[in-house]
Amino acid sequence: MFEKYKDKGLKVLAFPANNFGNQEPGSNSEIKAFCTGKKVTFDMFAKVSVKGEDQCPLYRYLTKHPDKAIAGDVQWNFQKYLVGRDGTVLAKWGPKTMPDDKAVVEAVEKALAAERPKGG
Repeated sequence: MFEKYKDKGLKVLAFPANNFGNQEPGSNSEIKAFCTGKKVTFDMFAKVSVKGEDQCPLYRYLTKHPDKAIAGDVQWNFQKYLVGRDGTVLAKWGPKTMPDDKAVVEAVEKALAAERPKGG
C-alpha cells in the first residue's frame, strides 16, 4: 500500500513494540537492521510501549480517544490507525485486517483525496 500511494501523500509510521508475545525483544538498532533486510521503506520509529504503565503518549491518546470507534486497547502488533492530513484520527483497524482490505483502501483513498490544509 505504501508503495502504491506514497506519491499521493501516504505516510506509514511504524512503532515497534514488545508488548505482545515478546515479538520485538531487540534493541532499536537490531529492529532497524531486521527491517532494512526486509526492505521496509516507510518510516520506522524507536520501540515504544503501546500499553501498560509505560504506555507512550501517542498510544495513550489513541487508546483514550473520544471517538469510541478509535479508542480502546491495542489488540496486537500491526494494529492500524488512519490519520488525515489535518491530524484528525479517522479510523482504526485491528491487526488481522490487512492493508489491502477493501475498507482500508477506500478510507485511505478518501483521506488522500481530501484537500490539503493551507501550508501543508
